[in-house]
Amino acid sequence: MLTITRLALREIHLALKEPFRISSGTISQRRVCLLELQSADGVVGWSECVAGEQPNYSPETIDTAWHAIREWLAPRVLGQEFAHPGDVFAALDHHVRGHLMAKAGVEMGCWDVAARQQGMPLSRLLGGTRDRVPTGISIGIQRTPDALVERARNAVAMGYRKIKMKIEPGSDVAFVGAVRDALGPGLHLMADANSAYALTDAGHLKELDPFHLIMIEQPLDREDLLRHAKLQRLIETPICLDESITSVDRAADMIELGAGRIINIKPGRVGGFTVSKRIHDLCQANGIPVWCGGMFESGVGRAHNVALASLPNFSLPGDVSPSARYWERDIVNPEWTMDDEGMVHVPLHAPGFGVSVDVGRVDDLTVRREEWRA
Repeated sequence: MLTITRLALREIHLALKEPFRISSGTISQRRVCLLELQSADGVVGWSECVAGEQPNYSPETIDTAWHAIREWLAPRVLGQEFAHPGDVFAALDHHVRGHLMAKAGVEMGCWDVAARQQGMPLSRLLGGTRDRVPTGISIGIQRTPDALVERARNAVAMGYRKIKMKIEPGSDVAFVGAVRDALGPGLHLMADANSAYALTDAGHLKELDPFHLIMIEQPLDREDLLRHAKLQRLIETPICLDESITSVDRAADMIELGAGRIINIKPGRVGGFTVSKRIHDLCQANGIPVWCGGMFESGVGRAHNVALASLPNFSLPGDVSPSARYWERDIVNPEWTMDDEGMVHVPLHAPGFGVSVDVGRVDDLTVRREEWRA
């Protein structure tokens, strides 16, 4: 039985090693929301709410998530008994619309506590089958095609299995083409637009087809499945949906409409592990490959993503880069690393998500904290 008796929120600040630019803005520092949960029998688990500083990727921010957890979500789990962590999302979701990132932070922390209680790796509790997951890298928008080529070359030399290039109008076809020409036809390349285009840009986006990308991610507005379906009929490059997929029903609609051929499952975006697993299973039954994207998580959020990516239908390399990709120093021990084959190892030697939180470092970095008890 899972009963959470203490829930603490912490905000820490982590500076990126270098600014990262996407179509909707540039990120230089991450305000990270960490959750620490403790069960009635004294087991402590950790999670991370991935909401950003601004509502440019999602309507949620770290501040709206903090408010939602304090006012509505923490009271729904504190002191309550759950037979299984898979039951937590329904309790959080009942008559509380939206706030999926806040819900995910609470729900995923409950899964970590449950795995530790049962003495098993989080990945196995979720149904994961792998001990390694392939790793891709996401490269922000660069000033010139040559600069993007240099970044991509370095990533290949480091062993990354997939290169994702952020694009926007004016920094797209020539940039992607330069990378394909420089690195050859065998490299797995994809583009990520973060909703920077409209259906009227279909002719322009079709110019990406000759580069044989494995996908173009979220080219159109997050709410618009219908126009994504129209665009998919006009271009050969498979469309992958990210921001558009916020529930199992949205995934089912994508499949029925033909609005995409791949889904990026970010557990923090869809409300946590329970919904992620349902989307994974739906896609597996319909022959839709999935992969796990990243949200500039610390090592805590990375741990949850790696556990999820061990499920069998995560057949494409995910954005589960090593700690050193973004941070001078992470908040977990050991830090996340990648082997020579571009694989991240799924921790199977310890219960829970398999790495230790550096609590002393977290304490030093904490700028805000609240705690509630049952």
